[in-house]
Amino acid sequence: MQQRNRIHRLHAKGERQYQRLRSKLEPRYKGHILAIEVESGEYVLGKDELKVALKAVKKFPGRKFSFFRIGYPAVHKLRLQICLKVG
Repeated sequence: MQQRNRIHRLHAKGERQYQRLRSKLEPRYKGHILAIEVESGEYVLGKDELKVALKAVKKFPGRKFSFFRIGYPAVHKLRLQICLKVG
């Protein structure tokens, strides 16, 4: 439970930083991936999630990040396709 609270606090801190950056970034970078280093508020931008993550780890080794898709409520979408076999 303690680990979960720490993760929630980390994400909440990143969310506050994202809200401060949003108006600056959204007009030009809507749909891009944003990795925010939560302690400093510095960030990395890009179009590809993996590339952004690798770039962030290289730029801020050993740090923790919050990830966002600029202008959207979530980084990922989960799509389910249900196939029914009839007969």
